[in-house]
Amino acid sequence: MSALTPNSDDSFSCRKTLTVDGKEYVYYSLPDAEANGLKGISQLPYSMKVLLENLLRHEDGRTVTKADIVAISEWLENKGKAGKEIGFRPARVLMQDFTGVPAVVDLAAMRDGMTKLGGDPAKINPLVPVDLVIDHSVIVDEFGTPRALSDNVTLEYERNGERYNFLKWGQGAFQNFRVVPPGTGICHQVNLEYLSQTVWTNQLADGSTVAFPDTLVGTDSHTTMVNGLAVLGWGVGGIEAEAAMLGQPQSMLIPEVIGFRLTGRLKEGVTATDLVLTVTQMLRKKGVVNKFVEFYGPGLDSMTLADRATIGNMAPEYGATCGFFPVDKETINYLTMSGRESHRIALVEAYCKAQGLFRDSKSAEPVFTDTLSLDLADVVPSMAGPKRPEGRLALADIGTGFKTALETEYRKPGELDKRVPVEGKPFQLGHGDVVIAAITSCTNTSNPSVLIAAGLLARNAVKLGLARKPWVKTSLAPGSQVVAAYLEKSGLQTYLDQLGFNLVGFGCTTCIGNSGPLAPEISKSINDNGLVAAAVLSGNRNFEGRVSPDVQANYLASPPLVVAHALAGTVAKDLTKEPLGKGSDGRDVYLKDIWPSAQEIQQFIAENVTREMFKSRYADVFKGDENWQAIAIGGGLTYGWDGESTYVQNPPYFRTLAREAKTVTDIADARILGLFGDKITTDHISPAGSIKASSPAGKYLIDHGVQPIDFNQYGTRRGNHEVMMRGTFANIRIKNHMVRDANGNVKEGGLTIHYPSGQEMPIYDAAMLYAKENVPLVVFAGVEYGNGSSRDWAAKGTNLLGVRAVIAQSFERIHRSNLVGMGVVPFTFTNDASWESLGLKGDERVSIAGLERVKPRAVLDLNVVRADGSSFTVPILCRIDTLDELEYFRNGGILQYVLRNLAA
Repeated sequence: MSALTPNSDDSFSCRKTLTVDGKEYVYYSLPDAEANGLKGISQLPYSMKVLLENLLRHEDGRTVTKADIVAISEWLENKGKAGKEIGFRPARVLMQDFTGVPAVVDLAAMRDGMTKLGGDPAKINPLVPVDLVIDHSVIVDEFGTPRALSDNVTLEYERNGERYNFLKWGQGAFQNFRVVPPGTGICHQVNLEYLSQTVWTNQLADGSTVAFPDTLVGTDSHTTMVNGLAVLGWGVGGIEAEAAMLGQPQSMLIPEVIGFRLTGRLKEGVTATDLVLTVTQMLRKKGVVNKFVEFYGPGLDSMTLADRATIGNMAPEYGATCGFFPVDKETINYLTMSGRESHRIALVEAYCKAQGLFRDSKSAEPVFTDTLSLDLADVVPSMAGPKRPEGRLALADIGTGFKTALETEYRKPGELDKRVPVEGKPFQLGHGDVVIAAITSCTNTSNPSVLIAAGLLARNAVKLGLARKPWVKTSLAPGSQVVAAYLEKSGLQTYLDQLGFNLVGFGCTTCIGNSGPLAPEISKSINDNGLVAAAVLSGNRNFEGRVSPDVQANYLASPPLVVAHALAGTVAKDLTKEPLGKGSDGRDVYLKDIWPSAQEIQQFIAENVTREMFKSRYADVFKGDENWQAIAIGGGLTYGWDGESTYVQNPPYFRTLAREAKTVTDIADARILGLFGDKITTDHISPAGSIKASSPAGKYLIDHGVQPIDFNQYGTRRGNHEVMMRGTFANIRIKNHMVRDANGNVKEGGLTIHYPSGQEMPIYDAAMLYAKENVPLVVFAGVEYGNGSSRDWAAKGTNLLGVRAVIAQSFERIHRSNLVGMGVVPFTFTNDASWESLGLKGDERVSIAGLERVKPRAVLDLNVVRADGSSFTVPILCRIDTLDELEYFRNGGILQYVLRNLAA
């Protein structure tokens, strides 16, 4: 199996050479393609030019045709409304360990499957470069002490030895696969600071070198952070990423591109986080799901690359496929600052100028499908909460916003002043008290301006005698070692330490639920008294049940505002008017008294963030610490599965795989596993966070000799399908409308009703009972089903539970694709129908005919038989969108399709 080489017989005569510093590169010239027939393409958005170059380079008459290329040119006439299917081939793949482990597990299982089919297991290798960054496994167990970092690292290796051994095996067994060891940083920041090149190069069979835009897909939805560096990429499920690794093009519809015009400058006291929360709210309101967003306008001239990366990072939160910024002078400045090789920097500038991909203040504004605009001067200090990233409020409104939520969302009217004792502690707790304040996540730890601001605010607070409230769990988990280096060099880490923001690890912690346990007495006080406790974090996700099982109200904020809330200890105040606390002189101290000026922040950045710092920290990025180096592994083309392992198991996808795919059958007399509401996230569907001993997954682990103290969390056990399928639809906050209490209220937790018995039980148990009865299953849901992180287990678990179809009002892009990739059919209602408008209760039987000969986006009939024997039929739209997706579905999934093709 060999990778495709660039087309030597290109239809538009655009293959040229470019010489940079005496070295010659082949490239596919967009200006020449325009001159030779692709009229007007210089007016395309920059992100569309990158897609066009990708098609020109890979035109082969089969996976990329001349018609595909012409369709990009025709995009200008209809502004993206046509939506033709194309095949996009990213230059590389990025993974983090939560999503990367199951991807490598599947590759290892495919090698076993290839052997069983009589093929060569060595054929199963990534064909494009793959980088896996181990960044999602560190948990904030220890905090607020100088030993927090070392203690958390020790616990991380103790918990994850089996997984890390497996990943080291993969690094040795697979070609084109590198692992960045634990303790280096968050994958998106490592990608931004080191892995990305903006312009990529490959060696061709004839010995020449081809240059082209750096592109990627990643197994984390926040892969889009690198859009700030003009690298086109987005998050995909592990399923799609594995297909990309194995040479399959990413089937996609040519997108609409929404132009977001920025003007002006941010005002004094306003941060990049305030900006991105404003942008997120605006774009969610606009509606950009499945669309590209590209930023343009004079506001880019004053915007740092770190600010751009912060905006790009949040694309999943505003629902877009990507949030792209073109190459300009600031891109070159950042590549220089971050230690890239001088020749690569020269190539980026020369290539992008030759291709019309370089933006400056005189560049013509592209043609977009639609536009919206923002004057940066209109942005005000903001936070988002209590449970949606788009739920932005001005800082001045956070206190009143929480009070309203306490009454309406949490149904606790009149309890704002409620205070309860904490056993053995000299303080009380109340609603809205901040029990977690975390500087965490790639969203902000890519950005020196907000991290330096947090350090300066901490310095000012310490000098005035302020301290964090004793009930607040504080943590600092930087995105890379570079951050720790400049905070240390500047002297600001000392002040952060004094407020409890000691380094706890390098990785994605609180934002993904790795916040660690609260003090037992605080947890008990919250749960015994029904308190709505709060978390304030500098992350990008604040969905229910995500940050901590003890915390219901979660707020996204800039790092300096995280520190400020650790001092205030509550989200029920207006910090623009009310004091944070009393200083050492007994006087009230307000936020404005300690907020650093923009001039001082920039001065600290200029003095302490250097090119040499980046180069030294990334000099041995793949080497790892002594813990990583001490892991011993065995070699071999196929993995030696340990049947006793509770972390890594051989999944069942290929155990009975035949060389030919079976004919797809219709869905007949299926039962309903769940009736879910709007905006059910992949956090609700996919196993995430802590594992309860009483849950099906907890019982499985106990049965296998694992004590609850050693459960770790779902994310670390993603390589074991037995754990993960038991945790699917098991989120403590998920609401299945089939299950209600005596008062008729919907119960929380992963429960369902088994029919016809009418017995209430965990969803996993019901699914296994239905499997024994040979009864197929379906799931119903509302709008934006599957939004949030691109968790492949949300689709894998759905498949393994026996669900054959999900019928929703709408889907988030990645989850819809992942369902198809696992052989589960997504359908959407037509004519504004919903399961609620149809009066479904969950005791019905469901049939869907026509699947054997289904075509992309076909309308099929959903037949429903009620418990009383009456029935009705409604049309539903099949969301298998492309012919490639149809092939994946007919083969039972994308991996089965790839494996059959390789074996053939």
